[in-house]
Order: sequence, then C-alpha cells, then structure tokens
Amino acid sequence: MELLCCEVDPMRRALPDPNLLYDDRVLHNLLTIEERYLPQCSYFKCVQKDIQPFMRRMVATWMLEVCEEQKCEEEVFPLAMNYLDRFLAVVPTRKCHLQLLGAVCMFLASKLKETIPLTAEKLCIYTDNSIKPQQLLEWELVVLGKLKWNLATVTPHDFIEHILRKVPLPKDKLLLIRKHAQTFIALCATDFNFAMYPPSMIATGSVGAAICGLQLDDGDSLTDLLAKITNTDVDCLKACQEQIEAVLVNSLQQVQQQQQQSSPSKTVDELDQASTPTDVRDINL
Repeated sequence: MELLCCEVDPMRRALPDPNLLYDDRVLHNLLTIEERYLPQCSYFKCVQKDIQPFMRRMVATWMLEVCEEQKCEEEVFPLAMNYLDRFLAVVPTRKCHLQLLGAVCMFLASKLKETIPLTAEKLCIYTDNSIKPQQLLEWELVVLGKLKWNLATVTPHDFIEHILRKVPLPKDKLLLIRKHAQTFIALCATDFNFAMYPPSMIATGSVGAAICGLQLDDGDSLTDLLAKITNTDVDCLKACQEQIEAVLVNSLQQVQQQQQQSSPSKTVDELDQASTPTDVRDINL
C-alpha cells in the first residue's frame, strides 16, 4: 500500500481557531494585559545617553528589511522591536551595540514565531560580519535576563483578527484590509512615537487607516465601531489613525526621494533590493 503525503507546503500556517476568535473573553484578556509589555519609560529622555531617535529608526529599518528579505512572519518584526524598546528602557546601551541588540531581538522573535527560525550565522552576515555568532549568543542571554524571559508579548497583530471579525465589510475585502493593516503596523514599529501606544490602539488605527485608504469607510460610524471593539477613546483613535497616515505619507516621500537621487529609471522594487539591508555602520562607530 502506498502512502500519499499531502503536505505540499511545509510552511503552511494553522487556520484561526474559532474557539479563540469568537470568544470575547480572549479579546478582553488581551486588552487587560497588553500594557504589561510596553516600555517602562520614554528612554531617550531618562535612560539612553549615547543613542538617539534617528539611530533607532535606522536600525529598525534595517531589521524590517532583513525580516522582509528572509520572508519572516508578519509578527516577527513588531515583536523584535518590542524586545528592543523594552531592553533600551532599562539598560543604558552604547550606540556601537545597537545593531547587535537588533539582531538579537530578531533572533529571539523568530524563535517564538517562525517554524524555521533565523540562524545566528545568517544574522551576522546581515551585519556585514561586524558581529560574531558567539557574541550574538552571549547577548541573547543578556537580553533574556533583562526581559525576565517574558517573551510572549501582546502585539498589534494579536488584535487584527478580533477586529476584522466585528467589522461589517464583505469577506472578499478583509484579506486586502488585513495586508494593509499589517503594513501600517510595521511602519508604526519603525517610529518611536508609537512605542508607548497600547498595541490595541495601533491595531485599531491601522485597520481604520487601511479601510479609509481603500475607501471602504462610511464616515464616523465605522470609527465609532472600531473604538468600541477595543474600548478605545474615539478622539484618541482618530489622532492615532491620522498619525499612522502621516507616517505612510512620509515613508512614501522618502522612497520617492531615494528614487530621484538614485536613478529616475529605477522602480521602487529595484530600489528596495538595491538598498537592502540598510547601511547602519555610521552608528556602529
């Protein structure tokens, strides 16, 4: 008798569990515990002396490009940035160690979310071999200790399915909304202004910005519904959504500037490939 293996795609993800998705207690618990995983302070003001906001943005951009090039799960990058922010909120860090910290955070996040995690050797290659695998593994223990081994963080992605389930829009539009919202969440993770925002607000604002960008909204009624789903103040949600949309506009402008400076004939995709990974050597000096 022959055996037939139907597992054509070994990376296939499990389907959402309806027992979790349709139980409002799960959403309530997420909202209850989400603030435990926020950075303890705005660390540029009270903890970090050597690291500046633009350095975090450079390293975050590099981390996002690595995750995209390695086709990591959508949750890996925001989770890695959460680890980075929580570490920097408690440990004064030299700027020459910032890229090493970013690599360690991706290493940990991929272990938690990926079927096949990123390897230490591969991450070192992305740093242009400015760090060694042994150094990354040593820092892994340091970061784990400072995070108190609390890695199961609540991120904006945890709220997306709960929000979309309650939004009265056609099912054929939900996939597109989800993809746009995931892009907004990644953009928020690169911007320190969102680091202290509750994940539920970022998720709700991202879904709202995606619906608005796709011109599927019907005015304030949808905003009121989104705010009600995650118990978010309506005015705070509107402000967050506007901030997210502004980040998108700024990001698109930067891409256009890079395109003009590099070559008018290059496409955006070609520019992305040419500039991956972002050169962060300036902050390693």
